[in-house]
Parts: sequence; structure tokens; C-alpha cells
Amino acid sequence: MKYVRLMVAALMTVGLTACFSLPAGPAGPQGATGDTGAQGRTGYTGATGNTGSTGGVGATGYTGATGATGYTGATGATGGTGATGYTGATGETGATGNTGSTGRTGNTGSTGGTTVIVPAR
Repeated sequence: MKYVRLMVAALMTVGLTACFSLPAGPAGPQGATGDTGAQGRTGYTGATGNTGSTGGVGATGYTGATGATGYTGATGATGGTGATGYTGATGETGATGNTGSTGRTGNTGSTGGTTVIVPAR
């Protein structure tokens, strides 16, 4: 019997609380800011260009004509210097890294627990 009285008192209290309403409580705190995304990976560095080929050897100089009898012929001229080899092309630049992901949105603050319905007049 003791428990029945306690249960009746509790049910009456709960029933009477529905007869009146309180204003909504203050807004909840703002959610935390999301984490910053991870940094993108470093782009690929281009490969080194090929070495230029070696220049060709210059042509041999012409031998001088034989001199007149009794005289030594003149020495031929020195051959020209060979052309300089081509310099290799420059390697390409690597690609840019990916952009980091966006941080998460914070939680929404809670509204009050009681809803008040006002009838039209």
C-alpha cells in the first residue's frame, strides 16, 4: 500500500505539470569549429633533361703544296674548331599537390524542452 500511494502522488505531479508551461530556455552553446584538412602531398619533381651530344671533330687542315726544288714547302693552315654540342632540354615542372579536405561542421545548439501552443483569438 505504501508504494501505491507514492505512485499516485508521482502520477498526480506529472499530470499537473502539463497544465502550465515555462518559456523556452536560452540557446545552447555554438558547436566547435571543424578540424583543418590535411596538407596536400608535394608535387612530382620533373626528371633531369638529357645531356647534349658531343660536337663533331673539325676537318683536318689542307697540306701545303710542295715547294720549288731546293725549297721546303709551306706548312698547311690549321683546321677549324668543331661546332659546340647541343644543350639538353630542361625537364618539366612537377604537378601541384591536392588540396586538404574541409573541416567538420559543429553541432547545433539545443532549443528549450517545452513547446507552447497559443490558440487564436
